[in-house]
Amino acid sequence: MEEIKSMKFTDADLSEEIIKAVAKMGFTEMTPVQAKTLPLMMEGRDVIAIAPTGTGKTCAFGIPMLEYINLNDKRVQELVLAPTRELSLQITEELRALARNIPGVRIACLYGGQPIVKQQSQLKQNPQIIVATPGRLLDHMNRGNVRLDSVHTMVLDEADEMLNMGFVKDVTKIIEATPNDRELVLFSATTNQDVMTIAWKYQQDPVEVVIPATKENRPQITQYVINTERESKYENLLYLLDSDVYQRVMVFVNTKDMTQRLCKRLKDAGYPADCLHGDMRQSARNQVMDGYRKGRFQILLATDVAARGIDVDDVEAVINYDLPNENEYYLHRIGRTGRAKRQGVAFTLLTYTESVRFDAILKYIMAKPVPLKFNELGILVTETDEPFFEDM
Repeated sequence: MEEIKSMKFTDADLSEEIIKAVAKMGFTEMTPVQAKTLPLMMEGRDVIAIAPTGTGKTCAFGIPMLEYINLNDKRVQELVLAPTRELSLQITEELRALARNIPGVRIACLYGGQPIVKQQSQLKQNPQIIVATPGRLLDHMNRGNVRLDSVHTMVLDEADEMLNMGFVKDVTKIIEATPNDRELVLFSATTNQDVMTIAWKYQQDPVEVVIPATKENRPQITQYVINTERESKYENLLYLLDSDVYQRVMVFVNTKDMTQRLCKRLKDAGYPADCLHGDMRQSARNQVMDGYRKGRFQILLATDVAARGIDVDDVEAVINYDLPNENEYYLHRIGRTGRAKRQGVAFTLLTYTESVRFDAILKYIMAKPVPLKFNELGILVTETDEPFFEDM
């Protein structure tokens, strides 16, 4: 297999605005998928990137998109399709972080479950970039709210999962609404017949990039999984926090809105907590991190993007309130604990609908977490029904 050479963002032919944004996000060296994919996209090539679900794909396609944008053109120029609302929001948040130094960039996020009217107001702002789930985007197209006849680059993220979910017809209609000469890039953890059919039918002389999974920088910490119901997650979180075993905890949530809501709920309940999310000013971020490092509060809630670059050596436990959509994010999350030769633990609150994603993560990191459960008395126990927190 061809060796993937390391490459720094500063070595690439990128604008100063992008270089500064990437540095602020805590990145210096490109991941393999970025090093291989980004130059190809900058050349305008169609790409099929087969990579584990993670490893920094959003920057790989987001940076070329932002470099391409014509800020004077009010039409939709860049389009990203994702299979879920959560991934769409996560991509949007990271694109906004990348675009922080480029005034005039407008990004709309369209997904089911949010009122159409609210999204219509986004579209009236003439976004150059749209991130969307297929069904909701098609709904807006049918209503005449959005046109795709000026799209320069189109990305299908997690293409295999999106097509497996039954979006083949919707994706096909959306692709056919874009110009024939647009750049089409597919990111997929696996290859399947639907992915290859889309590639064969709509891509022009695509370059295939294959990124193998590795065990580099794999955190050596104890991982636990708690199978739960979505409506029980908050109570499960309180149980872990009330154990009084961990004095410095990080809780990861997938979206900034949920981060804010969960943080407010904990504060209102009397827990010493604060949060980081993508919309915060740097001064506010610095204030929160200074308070966390100095022990002014014990619980820090964060999104993946907001947590980039955080360097705190004595985090005792990480709790995945939401399961991340990217394998690499899971590694980044649990890697916040167990630093400086300290013992670290990570808990994942796992719902049934997230189990398939978690299996993919475990395959990627080649690890098997210790299962825990709540017994009929509401006590957290091991598989042998021994209490996990002996003092409780």
